[in-house]
Amino acid sequence: MKLFTFKGGVHPSDNKVQTENEAIQTFDAPKMIHVALLQHIGAPLNSLVKPGDRVLKGQKIADSEAFMSAPVHSPVSGQVKKIEFLPFPLSGKVNTIIIENDGEEELAELTTIKDWKTASKEDLLAMIREKGVVGVGGACFPTHIKLNPPKDVTIDTLVMNGAECEPYLNADNRLMLEDPKSIIEGVKIIMHVLGVKEAKIGIENNKPEAIESMIKASEGDNGIEICPLKTQYPQGGEKQLIKAILDREVPSGKLPSAVGVVVQNTATAALVYEGIVKGMPLIEKVVTISGKAIKKPMNLKVRIGTMFRDMLDYAGIERDEVDKLVMGGPMMGMAQHTEDVPVVKGTSGLLALTTAETNPCKSKNCILCGKCIGACPMGLEPLMYAKLAKFNQWEEMGKYKLMDCISCGSCAYICPANRPLTEAINIGKAKLRAMPRK
Repeated sequence: MKLFTFKGGVHPSDNKVQTENEAIQTFDAPKMIHVALLQHIGAPLNSLVKPGDRVLKGQKIADSEAFMSAPVHSPVSGQVKKIEFLPFPLSGKVNTIIIENDGEEELAELTTIKDWKTASKEDLLAMIREKGVVGVGGACFPTHIKLNPPKDVTIDTLVMNGAECEPYLNADNRLMLEDPKSIIEGVKIIMHVLGVKEAKIGIENNKPEAIESMIKASEGDNGIEICPLKTQYPQGGEKQLIKAILDREVPSGKLPSAVGVVVQNTATAALVYEGIVKGMPLIEKVVTISGKAIKKPMNLKVRIGTMFRDMLDYAGIERDEVDKLVMGGPMMGMAQHTEDVPVVKGTSGLLALTTAETNPCKSKNCILCGKCIGACPMGLEPLMYAKLAKFNQWEEMGKYKLMDCISCGSCAYICPANRPLTEAINIGKAKLRAMPRK
């Protein structure tokens, strides 16, 4: 069987064996739910409820009139206790609605589009937005915007990301094994919205059972092809997937739509199906909990707004052993300074890592070996970024196509001198974004 891949990348230890055979467990909704009002790329939301209000499961509780936004919904029925600024797993504090769960699970009235094949693109996009669906592969880009490219752009292919290339994580893998039909139905809806006849679903070959499961689920759908990918990080990057599967190269500074492609995550497709056909908004998701400081690594389906501390306790965390707590994967995830933050739509994993896993060691001088250049999947020069960042040469970093970097961490992983390359790059990006446009 042909394996698709791309140039560059690295091969970190998978560390998926801990949870790859662990079926998804449903975690009971806790007594208190903390729904953050910024769970997507774009504008923060405004609360539609106030303290003392009773809310229903699936009820929209915050929204924004901004173009780049997607609403959030109550994951439980209960009473709004407070609305205040609280710690947020993606840094800083954000406005957060605190709901006391009454345990009744009383549903709000849920709207659906059962016969989506006859529905208009506009109605489907409006429903996807109304259900709060965003890309849950990590970026949290509002899905209704991604599926509505400019009218002068022609899209001919949908590429689905089932690679889940980050070590440790198995949330997408388990979903492809346990509920492939929801993914395939979601893919069909997305194809209908985009008006395309071809969809390619890329899955790394370290997930052979998921590949077989998806092939079986897509039987009879001639426009949907399952594409086994070589296990190679960051195989799940949009531009890497497009190059590997379609051999198209997205130009510098451009989006996948520039080469006629839209990329979506497999779990996002399942959420589109759940929202359109079943009427359920995005109020829960699967999270992998792993790391050597966890006694019982597992895959949990949890409500948005569940606190990290509750999940870690359930999985048997050994706090004395934790060197670093990470939301997401070890390559691109966010280190956490507290367990008292909530699950958000982009939470794919929660890793309690020991020193044996983080392997902390001091940074040394660059030896100009060029390994970071060879590993960069975007063909950039990470060592140059680190050198310029040292002297605060932010604008100069931009001249070397800094904004093309996908912050995958391959350069830092492969560096024999343990240089903080990703850190320098991310600081440079932040500095460039903050500069006034000329």
